[in-house]
Amino acid sequence: MNANTPSAQDLAAAIADFKSNFTRVETEVARVIVGQREVVQRTLAAIFAGGHVLLEGVPGLGKTLLVKSIANTLGLVFKRIQFTPDLMPSDVTGTQILTEDDSGKRRFVFKQGPLFANVVLADEINRATPKTQAALLEAMEERQITVLNETHALPKPFFVLATQNPVELEGTYPLPEAQLDRFMMKLIVPSPTSLELKEILGRTTGTIVPEARPMFANHEILSAMERMRALVRHVLVAEPIQDMLVRMVAELTPSSEHARPNVKRYVRFGPGPRGAQAIMLSAKVAALLDSRINLAFEDLQSVLLPCLRHRLILNFEAEADGVTGDKIIEELRGRR
Repeated sequence: MNANTPSAQDLAAAIADFKSNFTRVETEVARVIVGQREVVQRTLAAIFAGGHVLLEGVPGLGKTLLVKSIANTLGLVFKRIQFTPDLMPSDVTGTQILTEDDSGKRRFVFKQGPLFANVVLADEINRATPKTQAALLEAMEERQITVLNETHALPKPFFVLATQNPVELEGTYPLPEAQLDRFMMKLIVPSPTSLELKEILGRTTGTIVPEARPMFANHEILSAMERMRALVRHVLVAEPIQDMLVRMVAELTPSSEHARPNVKRYVRFGPGPRGAQAIMLSAKVAALLDSRINLAFEDLQSVLLPCLRHRLILNFEAEADGVTGDKIIEELRGRR
């Protein structure tokens, strides 16, 4: 996309290219991942919008395989961090080590940690202590890390795709609110159906196990992703649609005059500006996949749940009454 306003013909070609690239990646990932189409689509939408994704589900559902397959399909540098209770922040970001050159002179040299990759899988992120979880905050927001007062830029593009087990499971630590807010989406990975399980067994227990193939050459992927992210920003949003989004966020904020009664009763903190930004960018991707350069209200509704479910902080009364953030968001969406 040029800095000048693109023509209708250029926009039509750019949208077709966007859909083509998106479909190519989705189709290749589907060779490895059985079912979970919505999870795959949402994850790719977040990546092409420039955001991070949190995948939640019980062990064994293929969350790690999904992230690895997406990275392989995109042809990006992939690294995995297995989060454990004894993992230290320096194990994630890297550290300064004392080295000695041939002349005997000693100096500190920065040794990069596994964060220095395009796609970082933070596997079972909620098994690490809050101190180690916090090591990702600067990286996810500013695409850089600071070690001993030295700032190091991370590669471009940079995405964190984290997996976590449900917090009720033993040995897990709830992610802090500041960490959750940095994820564009939180996706729930469902258990496979009987037919899907049969297909999984057929693909994974035979002599040939499918693997995702790169859909882009190394020199193509960066420019392709830049074009796609730029096109997302070009999607037009009418003022009434913006007003509707602002109103929906206000209705989920207990301190707002527009807050719904159940929000005032059960919600401690509602979504902030990052939540609204996540909705807007995700909805723009949905519009492009529908071959439109303008945002519709239905696009907003389609992404409310994955963009906001982790941004509603509920109180103890909600837990006692069995009220979830998903239920509150669904009620809001159903009344529109």
